[in-house]
Amino acid sequence: MTDALGNFVRFELLPGNRYDTVGVKPLIKGVKFKALLADKAFDANWIVEEMDERGAEVVISQRPNRKHPRKIDDEIYKWRHLIENAFAKIKDFKGIAMRAGKTDHNFAAMLHLCMSVINSK
Repeated sequence: MTDALGNFVRFELLPGNRYDTVGVKPLIKGVKFKALLADKAFDANWIVEEMDERGAEVVISQRPNRKHPRKIDDEIYKWRHLIENAFAKIKDFKGIAMRAGKTDHNFAAMLHLCMSVINSK
């Protein structure tokens, strides 16, 4: 998760064989925000409903098979590149890109370190 400027806020480490959406609930728990920007992988009804309950704007590229497409703010969606850029910055660290931390604990520690270095710039 990043803030509006693309700075890392928090992350949820998931197994590589799980959908990204399983990490959303613990990731957003206790966090207040005005909008959720995400790609099609996060276009799930329960996420949209939760955002509606919270009063947060949903700015998610929608799957083509959505029965009732929602209007999204194209100007806000353009800012999603900040999130993509944040992940690209992590990949600059070879150990992260190559998944050198063999255990979840070590990999999470490496992510914390990388995010700290990136956010301190």
